Amino acid sequence: MTPDELRIAGFLDPRRALDYFEELPGGAEVWAADLGASADPDQGLLAAIRLNEADSGLVQGLVDDSRARARLCAVLGGSQWLGDYVVVEPGRARSTWEDPGDAARVMLASVGATRGERGAFVASEDARVDDLRGAYRQVLLYLAADDLTSDDPEGFMPQVGRRIADLVDATLEAGLALARRDIDPQGRIPFAIIAMGKTGARELNYISDVDVVYVAEAGADGDERVALEIATRLAAATASACSGPGTEAPLWTVDANLRPEGRNGALVRTVESYRQYWDKWAQTWEFQALLKARACAGNEAVGRAFEEAAQPYVWSAATREGFVEAARAMRRRVEDNILRSHASRELKLGRGGLRDVEFTVQLLQLVHGRTDAFLRVRSTLEAIEALREGGYIARSDAQQLASCYRFLRAVEHRTQLPRMRRTHLIPDKERELRVLGRAMGTARFADAESISAAIDEVRTRVRALHEDVFYRPIIAATASLSEDEVFLHADGARDRLAAIGYRDPAGALTHIGALTQGTSRRAAIQRHLLPVFISWLAGGADPDMGLLNFRILSEDIGDSHWYLALLRDSGVAAHRLTTMLPNSRWIAEALAKRPEAVAWLDDDGELAPREPHRLAREVAALIDRHEDAAEAAARVRAVRTRELTRCAMSDLLGGVDPRGNAIADATDAAILGALAIAQREETERWGEERANVVFVAMGRYGGRECSYASDADVVALHEAVGGATEAEAAASATVIVNRVKNLLGSATNQLGIVVDLDLRPEGKNGPMSRTIESHREYAQRWASTWERQAAVRARPIGEGSLADSARALFDELAYRGVSESEVRDIRLLKARMENERLPRGIEPARHVKLGPGGLTDVEWTIQLIQMRAGMNNPALSTPSTTQAILSAREHELISAQDAQTLLDAWDMATRIRAANTLASGRMSGVKLDVLPRDSAELRALAAILGYGSGGLNALEDDWLRAGRKARAVMERLFWEQQ
Repeated sequence: MTPDELRIAGFLDPRRALDYFEELPGGAEVWAADLGASADPDQGLLAAIRLNEADSGLVQGLVDDSRARARLCAVLGGSQWLGDYVVVEPGRARSTWEDPGDAARVMLASVGATRGERGAFVASEDARVDDLRGAYRQVLLYLAADDLTSDDPEGFMPQVGRRIADLVDATLEAGLALARRDIDPQGRIPFAIIAMGKTGARELNYISDVDVVYVAEAGADGDERVALEIATRLAAATASACSGPGTEAPLWTVDANLRPEGRNGALVRTVESYRQYWDKWAQTWEFQALLKARACAGNEAVGRAFEEAAQPYVWSAATREGFVEAARAMRRRVEDNILRSHASRELKLGRGGLRDVEFTVQLLQLVHGRTDAFLRVRSTLEAIEALREGGYIARSDAQQLASCYRFLRAVEHRTQLPRMRRTHLIPDKERELRVLGRAMGTARFADAESISAAIDEVRTRVRALHEDVFYRPIIAATASLSEDEVFLHADGARDRLAAIGYRDPAGALTHIGALTQGTSRRAAIQRHLLPVFISWLAGGADPDMGLLNFRILSEDIGDSHWYLALLRDSGVAAHRLTTMLPNSRWIAEALAKRPEAVAWLDDDGELAPREPHRLAREVAALIDRHEDAAEAAARVRAVRTRELTRCAMSDLLGGVDPRGNAIADATDAAILGALAIAQREETERWGEERANVVFVAMGRYGGRECSYASDADVVALHEAVGGATEAEAAASATVIVNRVKNLLGSATNQLGIVVDLDLRPEGKNGPMSRTIESHREYAQRWASTWERQAAVRARPIGEGSLADSARALFDELAYRGVSESEVRDIRLLKARMENERLPRGIEPARHVKLGPGGLTDVEWTIQLIQMRAGMNNPALSTPSTTQAILSAREHELISAQDAQTLLDAWDMATRIRAANTLASGRMSGVKLDVLPRDSAELRALAAILGYGSGGLNALEDDWLRAGRKARAVMERLFWEQQ
């Protein structure tokens, strides 16, 4: 072979390798391929030469045995320590290709163990510790060869962990046989070794501390004290057989520090002693550690008794107060204690390491496993599969967790193999990283950069999954439920539902049954979610309505793959949904029409209002794509409906924003869209454009202060375009305005808009649209004082010269000053409103629009100030009530205290009106302006406005107080001020 061929095969110094190959029988042609397939070909070649020097006959025999040669080369190139171990005694090389058979049989035979009268294994008199350790490594060599010649190290990893654990079990049993021979040859003391941690889960590494605890019972003579003394000596002697002095190197450390009280506690206890400790003193982490406890050696009955005693404590641990937070805190402490210099290399404890996977899986097991026996498994991979099958985590998340875990564990194995040293640090030297990568697969990771990048990528994925799953609020909420609360179908469920606020427990159980029946994945996931959702819904105003709304929504979209996954996996979506549904009929109906909006709950950005220019672009694009006017208008209305839904969700979750502009902005976009459609139609009808129309928003709409149930009060203005006459332009403008009304008011699934033009000159008897000059002439000759006052809140919709002219027209009308007679007219009109417009049977103090201190009191007060001072104070020339109050305060037209009183009353009245709509789902009716007396209605209002279930009286008191104070200010500033 040439040096270039050897370099391609993986040798770093191919020329030297060519010389070395001459020392092996058959040369490079026989050995290069097998050594080149190993993790470190150069190291493997040197070990092969040394082995040939020690036993040339053995190496000569491998020339014609390709299987044996490949396995030996894999071990020599994969582990310097094992290579040295083989070279010291060349006969050990046969262990790499000769199957030793069952580990338990091999290990017991190594110490000549036989069963005594009481069934305990006892070693022969001539057996020694070195015999046990030699047999262990005989089995380990064969396993390492299997592993290092595997085409799929990650796929083979679980088998490696199980086989090492089985070998450790057998070694502990053989070590105990040696101990019994010297301490208790009659086997009088029932004694068992309990494997913990990775040993218990059968997920061991090549070199791990073997975590155990010991348990014993009184012997035939019934003396517990004597039994524990003897058992303690058995435990110490067994550990010494594995890790004490001897010619053969120690195998691993037997670590009993997970026992009660740790190093300070008794080494051996009885089952009853363990139980007493768990009852009184055990900390949360100790129950988590018991999750993997498994009897692995010694008396089977005692070991089984320990397992059975531990199970109830393991699967009730999640109910302990603060369990979830304690588990999370422990994970943080583990991470915080890592040396900074090791943090980026720590494969086990660091960010995105093995502990992230294990803690995540164990937390889910402990929380859900108390009611689901299928989760009561020890192996991490088996637990991931059980969580996936049970619907507790998404299939994609489970696949990623399992894949990442196998990869990280395989990497961990291969970091330990070279020197057979207990380490979890990723190598930091390029050569060692290269060897690690080649050990994971020469085709995939041929150099240090590729394996390093792969490890970083996997750790990033693991960390993201850990933070997503480990910190889900639904886990803590589930842990806080009692077992009876989790089993919703159990006896007494009706009583529990009634106790937490459901008025119709039988109906609630019907909904629960409909949602959870069957064996589908959907039903399984809902069985996990509903116990928590039931509790969360109970925190709202009407849990029964909330559960019904959840059922309707789930039946509509429950089969969509994203819906239940979102509720299970999101950190906030489920809680947000169950916060809204029992408080708002409006949002329930909106989500039924637009279920995809549920996905917004996972993203704060999706709940934020869209900017006007963005809505305008979207509407324009929709109109361009749809030539049919009805279809285009439906799409335009859908945009507004979507934005109202977004605004409602934001208000329900973050508190109603009384000064938000989102509804007005969405209405602007819809009106401009409908106007564009109507103008397009009219242009197509005549072959040319004849009129340009602008709508001027009035009232609360003009101030961009719309509520959910607000009409769109507008005035239409137009101008002739091209060669059209005034009459032709007026005719086209009338058609356009009426078409806009029809397009936006059509009955569809989308929320319509009532375009109200009654505020136009001459009201219902006047023309639908006027020119600027016609409107100015009317204003100069005929306009009433109230029409001047209405102009204060006028706001042209859109941009352009016609909109600018309209803005100037209404400013001129509103801010030319106000005479004493006009002040008198305004006051008389306000008095008439108070006497005539208040609905019969409504308590004035509870009417937030027309009652004392209500919206009209605040608005008329500031409008009068605007009309008086607006000509000399341009800052007052604003259609916004709140902005006008702030400007009046800034210019010292009202005191800061009065301004705040007016703002407080206006804000609260606005919030109550919005909450009435959201709670009831009604879009019209006198009740929308009234603070209800009915406790059920008031409860929903209080929940939406953030007062909570006990805040009904506080809500009433706050409004009545705000109204009284605002009325007092209004009487001074509106009625008395000259």
